Amino acid sequence: MPLQVILASASPRRQELLKKIFSEFTIEPANVDETLPPDYPLEYGPEYLARKKAEAIAAIHPEALVIGSDTGVFIDGKMLGKPRDREDAADMLRELSGRSHAVITGCALCLEGRIRSFSDTTQVHMYPFSEAEIQSYLDTGEYTDKAGSYAIQGKGYVLIEGISGDYNNMVGLPAAHLVREIQKFLIEG
Repeated sequence: MPLQVILASASPRRQELLKKIFSEFTIEPANVDETLPPDYPLEYGPEYLARKKAEAIAAIHPEALVIGSDTGVFIDGKMLGKPRDREDAADMLRELSGRSHAVITGCALCLEGRIRSFSDTTQVHMYPFSEAEIQSYLDTGEYTDKAGSYAIQGKGYVLIEGISGDYNNMVGLPAAHLVREIQKFLIEG
């Protein structure tokens, strides 16, 4: 019987990337509290949350390979999440303008009571942009469900001067690294 694969995420971007790895999988978003424990290092937050998501779905489907993932944008020792509203998005973009930041995606794999997790980091340098450019980008509406208020795979690419690391990691799933981790995880049994 073929291995059942479950993506513990509703993200259409992650689904598209996972289609490059698996021809068939199911989607079962995990509904977990995304609050980090007190004094938990922020840069490990995406991996921690990916584990929580994968473990929640694996508790229901222990026989399936469950993949959890979470992405965060980090600058000045803090994590920029998804914006609350347009003004919050504008504030984030002002903070990112002309500066470098890190995008960290954590991934977790669960199968038959075992778990493996890892994180990937992509460094991003943004062009300096004017208030008019910020407002024009916000008019696209892309910012609404994006950590850091921008999407490299959408119109937000014009804000980005360059990246160092995996492009797919920024989109939400470091697919090439994930393939290698899945292979190791399945071999180790």
